[in-house]
Amino acid sequence: MALCFELVVDFGDDIEAARTAARVESWPYTLQAGTLRIPLHRPMLSIAGPSAQVSIVPVAVGHGVAADGSLPRFDLTEAELKELGSGLYGLLAQFEGYLTAMVGWDPESFLDVNDLATDWSEELADGTLTGLVLADHLRSRLSLGPAWVPFRPGYLWLPYAPLAGS
Repeated sequence: MALCFELVVDFGDDIEAARTAARVESWPYTLQAGTLRIPLHRPMLSIAGPSAQVSIVPVAVGHGVAADGSLPRFDLTEAELKELGSGLYGLLAQFEGYLTAMVGWDPESFLDVNDLATDWSEELADGTLTGLVLADHLRSRLSLGPAWVPFRPGYLWLPYAPLAGS
């Protein structure tokens, strides 16, 4: 079973915005993690029904990630993971048209707006779902607490604090 440290961006039904994000320039791209420069796999676009997601995965950071093949894994400290995650959020700041996004270990389960409204309402209100970025227009649909701050124009977030586990 794979455990993937990644940026996942959910575009809902805006498939064209997802395609644009997946074509982000400057590949191969690397991000700093302590003294290391970690390359990124090309963005992966997945479209399931009316929903589109883009994932950006650092090379050789996760456990059992198929795209890494037999590459030796970077054993990053929590501080290095946080720096790498901050770099991924820097990439996210270039994207337009998404609904939700998050960096972390397999963050996909936190990105569905309907699930956020029903299953994660307490965490949205108390600010414990750190790293989640939401389109500002979702504020009226979700109960957000005072810990939410601007991410960039049109987006809010709970400031990033990655989970340990490398």
